[in-house]
Amino acid sequence: MSEETPRPNPDKELSQGKPEPPKPETPKPPAASPTPSAAPRPAPTMTQKATAAAAVKSAPPKSPARRQFLINWLAVAWGAFAAATVVALSTTLRFLFPNVLFEPKMSFKIGKPGDYEVGIVDTRWKEKFGIWVVRTPEIAYVLSTVCTHLGCTPNWLDNEQKFKCPCHGSGFYKTGINFEGPAPRPLERFALSIADDGQLLVDKSIKFQYEKGEWTNPHSFVAF
Repeated sequence: MSEETPRPNPDKELSQGKPEPPKPETPKPPAASPTPSAAPRPAPTMTQKATAAAAVKSAPPKSPARRQFLINWLAVAWGAFAAATVVALSTTLRFLFPNVLFEPKMSFKIGKPGDYEVGIVDTRWKEKFGIWVVRTPEIAYVLSTVCTHLGCTPNWLDNEQKFKCPCHGSGFYKTGINFEGPAPRPLERFALSIADDGQLLVDKSIKFQYEKGEWTNPHSFVAF
């Protein structure tokens, strides 16, 4: 039999002192360079301090025009707010309180019969009450100052002893009877009586018309 060739034993060779192959070295990372510390700022000198103070003092003030504009704007805003408030309040009050028409009194006193001269047309109440007071030796009566044509106000012409309408020329006697112009009928009378205190009491809510025969009504005059 042939002899087998012995195989090399690596463990045995290592034990006999054969050197191991060198291992590759792992490269080391480079050492971080030290961060340079921030250099301290030098303290400001006296000259720098004086310059900064002068710059602060010399800073331009706020524009007066801008300040005035703001003041004007605020004034306008407050004015508009106040006006809106007044309008709102007035509207509310109109809803709370309805409109009331104040008409002149329909019944009023005009003094005692002795205050009026006989045969004279008294015009003192023409503007205030719209009446003429006429007194004769027998009676006193009150005529309306409204023309029976188109509602104008005639004037008493003492020299001509008549009422004359300036609008269309209607004429009325002292009694109120129409005699010229377009007036279709005489002037109207108002109710007249003597009050408890002896004064003449006029009631304009009651009218008397001549063409209807109402001037004979005892309430259309006061007899003496």
